[in-house]
Amino acid sequence: MTATASTATPAYWEPLWHSRRRYRPLCQAEKQLMAEHLGPGENRPALDIGSGDGGLARHLHHELGYRTTGIDCSPSAITLAAQDTGPGPTWQCLDIATGDLTTLPDPAYTLITCRLVYRWMDDKPGFLSLVRRLLAPGGTFWVVTEIAGRRTTTDPALLGLGISPADAELLTAGWSAARTADLDVLRCYALRP
Repeated sequence: MTATASTATPAYWEPLWHSRRRYRPLCQAEKQLMAEHLGPGENRPALDIGSGDGGLARHLHHELGYRTTGIDCSPSAITLAAQDTGPGPTWQCLDIATGDLTTLPDPAYTLITCRLVYRWMDDKPGFLSLVRRLLAPGGTFWVVTEIAGRRTTTDPALLGLGISPADAELLTAGWSAARTADLDVLRCYALRP
């Protein structure tokens, strides 16, 4: 019997990013939702968890005006994201589940984003607890994730990309405000402590 690598580890993601794999880019509808729900950043600190190629972190930094740090557990993803020229987000290779969080540039973040990453977290309660500790009072946790049952396919690999109703309930429990918006198979969550 062979062991399968956890999907929340660098061992899983590094080969994918190293091969220059690309994932769903930000769309205009998603950018509009962020503008409506997040507002201007005014140089406040933002943390993008699972930055991948850096598209969301760059949008937060350049378009919305946050002082953004993008983290990913894959060194190849961070290398790809850091190819941005000029002043921009700070990039750091860090496994949010096991890394040394004292290396983050800010002790608390006005905005924490998690786009297409929540589904892959092995310990979702632990991850959400960590996010709450890193989020500044009055801050926002912005999550974009696929919802199970929305795809019109029979491909089991694609059907497994969505979170279950139980995972969605866990995600939204314990926040003082939870706003949602739907985008095709994705759902956006703006969560506030």
